[in-house]
Amino acid sequence: MRKRWVWAAVAAVVAVAVVVVAVVVLRGRAATSEQAGGAQVVAREQAGERAQDLTVRSPALGTTTPVRVLLPQGWTPGSGPWPVLYLLHGCCSPNHLVWVDEGGAQRLTSGLRAIVVVPDGGQVGFYSDWLRGPKWETYHIKELIPLIEAEFGAGPQRAIAGLSMGGLGAMAYAARNPGMFRAAASFSGVLDTTGDRSETRALVRRSGEDPDALWGDPETRKDLWEAHNPTALAARLKDVQLYVSCGDGRPGPLDPPGASADYEGALLGQAQTFTERAKQAGARVTTDFYGAGTHTFPYWERALERSLPMLRAAIGA
Repeated sequence: MRKRWVWAAVAAVVAVAVVVVAVVVLRGRAATSEQAGGAQVVAREQAGERAQDLTVRSPALGTTTPVRVLLPQGWTPGSGPWPVLYLLHGCCSPNHLVWVDEGGAQRLTSGLRAIVVVPDGGQVGFYSDWLRGPKWETYHIKELIPLIEAEFGAGPQRAIAGLSMGGLGAMAYAARNPGMFRAAASFSGVLDTTGDRSETRALVRRSGEDPDALWGDPETRKDLWEAHNPTALAARLKDVQLYVSCGDGRPGPLDPPGASADYEGALLGQAQTFTERAKQAGARVTTDFYGAGTHTFPYWERALERSLPMLRAAIGA
């Protein structure tokens, strides 16, 4: 009888301990979720030695969305705070991994002492809270950044870079969220939406979305268009180190034989206008207007490589 009583007591203690541990774990997860603005990691998969693929449930988007995280050498759970580089993809990309699959991001950042985050931004999300639709800026700034801090020990030393539509996202996020990023880089970016209204609306329309759902009608909602226009926001970037690169659209040294000219030249005009406005505001801008070159990944991979020393220095990586 005594042995039975002892075993019953032990079983009761173990049961209580299990309940306590479960409560602690649940509270910890709830705290992480609360810290991350409500976003939660619902799936995680190792993708090579230093990469993790996350599936994140986002209240701002109302759905789940993928994120690739590249971890630096020396990272361990609980370490940090680590500097962070966010890489934003362009419009109409097949998925968020184009920076890794086509842009050499994993190779180029292999020695970087920083966490590299490659999030999804939607086919034509334009890194904005839509007037009627997904709230990409809220997701990236208020949900994803706190989530990366809670999950991986990321710190406040952040840089952001993007290509094409992602160049708009990098500069707009840095301007619209003062103090959030120490450096921002645009590679062939859409940097003056005032001069690109028809193309922006055409891209949204071709994706099957209502162009007015993004920033509204460009005539009646000029306020919203200007609020997401990097050139109009350039004065807010005087405390951010900037890097701007763009070609002129002519086939260049990184293009295959027989390549044709494309619309990169129109983006060069936007980059020059943006750069002039930013310099007038006192911003430190490094430019690489390299002449011949099309709107293609070989040039963006090279641009990332050329910009990395500035980005690394800005975040102490």
